Amino acid sequence: MGAVTYDVRDFGAVGDGHHIDSPAINAAIEKAAQARLAGGDAAVVVLRGGTFLCYSVHLQSGITLRIESDAVLKAAAPTDSEGYDEAEPNDSRFQDFGHSHWHNSLIWGEQLHDVVLEGEGLIDGSDVLTRGGQRKSATGQTTANKALGMRDCQRVTIRGLRFGSCGHFALLLTGVDDLLIDGVTADTNRDGFDIDCCERVTVRNCRVNTVNDDAIVLKCSYALGWAKPTQHVLIEDCHVSGYDVGTLLDGTHTTLTQKAPDGDGPTGRIKLGTESNGGFRHITIRRCTFTHCRGLALETVDGAPMEHISIDNITMTDICNAPLYIRLGNRMRAPEGFRPSTVSDISISHVNVDDADSRYACLIVGTEGNRIKKVSLNDIHIRFRGGLTLDDVEQQRGSNPFFYAADGKAGISRGNEKNGYPEPSAHGIQPAWGLSIRHAEKLTFNNVHLETMKHDERQAIVMHDTKKVRFKKMKTINTQP
Repeated sequence: MGAVTYDVRDFGAVGDGHHIDSPAINAAIEKAAQARLAGGDAAVVVLRGGTFLCYSVHLQSGITLRIESDAVLKAAAPTDSEGYDEAEPNDSRFQDFGHSHWHNSLIWGEQLHDVVLEGEGLIDGSDVLTRGGQRKSATGQTTANKALGMRDCQRVTIRGLRFGSCGHFALLLTGVDDLLIDGVTADTNRDGFDIDCCERVTVRNCRVNTVNDDAIVLKCSYALGWAKPTQHVLIEDCHVSGYDVGTLLDGTHTTLTQKAPDGDGPTGRIKLGTESNGGFRHITIRRCTFTHCRGLALETVDGAPMEHISIDNITMTDICNAPLYIRLGNRMRAPEGFRPSTVSDISISHVNVDDADSRYACLIVGTEGNRIKKVSLNDIHIRFRGGLTLDDVEQQRGSNPFFYAADGKAGISRGNEKNGYPEPSAHGIQPAWGLSIRHAEKLTFNNVHLETMKHDERQAIVMHDTKKVRFKKMKTINTQP
């Protein structure tokens, strides 16, 4: 039999953009869930034809929440009498506050199964959803800092929706297994999709624009209270970017914002890390494009093994930092007893990059005594901007904790190399314009072509503390002055 539809207007929703409709939506969801528990048919709660102003919406097992193309689920500003659900108690010593709570969201669910959010409508957090910790409004009511938060759930599908200006996260999905995100667009002010401690995940056909933070990011934090891995993940046919907030959704794709809050260029990338306790295993990323943003970042610094990572058929244009960044660090933001992180068995193939910032080159960086192992790069073509001098490198002397001399030899100051926050800019301008490798072994480069758009005085490749690095059909072209 077909699904039973529950129209939120039948439960008192108005959809005029002024009336608070979350009580009606929650009543419809509760009614649908009760019917399912009683053995009824599939239940669909529908929003159509209006702007539905809401505080926290509570998902339930076994229901579909559908937002039609002519509907907006809009975050409401707290008043002197109404606001969002408060953040639930949780230990946030080992991950940021934002990664530790789900109830302070526009939409949330915990310990649920068989949940679908779908449609072509818009979930809009503009001017309301914030970033950061628990806050109270001027009138004392609780604010929210994400559009959708889900914890400890199974069999969740998010399909076709659009998310705009969603605060800290458009999606914070922690411990959500058997997860499908398909055809979703997010254009937001901080993180797009945070997929944390999740297994059996597919993300496909999505567009994520995040000028100020990461677009699609996998994590394996300690937010659940135990070290659960993120594994068996497929990300395919997705586009990430760092355009100005809102200009992906409106189609203008403007680029007036030149720096993210950390002082470097627009973020908007695909990333593994930084929170990394449980492990990253069996991750596949393929047929994805990056535009006007940072490059691919694979980071583990808190005790997580990162292994069996496959990346294929990636296209990047207008990249503002390292096109490829593989980082094994030792921050160890974890309970006592965790062993240091490890990195092995990474394959990156068929990558084409045009117009990449060459300050940091492509970085593969482990730590002294703990090398990155078994990385292969095949069929890679990167066109760097170039144009830097040896003086640009030497001017960092004494001021950058990761400083390495312009000749690529041992660093002047090793400083915080092991436990600093992993970001290409933290390593400073590299003594190489193309490839910088430290503390690594068993690396293979096959048919790798690196070139500059302007002449660069630095070396093409610099290596320090490396073993068994093999180059086959390696080509570097530095444009003549």
